[in-house]
Amino acid sequence: MDDMPGVLRALLLAGHRHAVVADNADEAFRRIQEIAAVPLEPTAFHAAVAEAIAAGLILDPVVLPAGALQCHWRLSLTPEGVARARKLIGS
Repeated sequence: MDDMPGVLRALLLAGHRHAVVADNADEAFRRIQEIAAVPLEPTAFHAAVAEAIAAGLILDPVVLPAGALQCHWRLSLTPEGVARARKLIGS
């Protein structure tokens, strides 16, 4: 777990501690960066999101709620993502 990239770590911790819902990926990036309180590289953020989806740590963040006319971005950890985030914070 110590070798987890910093952006992926920030993503999991933000998803564990906060409800992150945004109008788009750029707004989500800014929100995660604000929560992490460190500068993040946009390309690394998008790569971390893709990695987290592929690893089964988060659900696909692009969501079209029933009856909505537009998609939005939502950070939702899977049970495995929650377990990994808890390991990162030591609980």
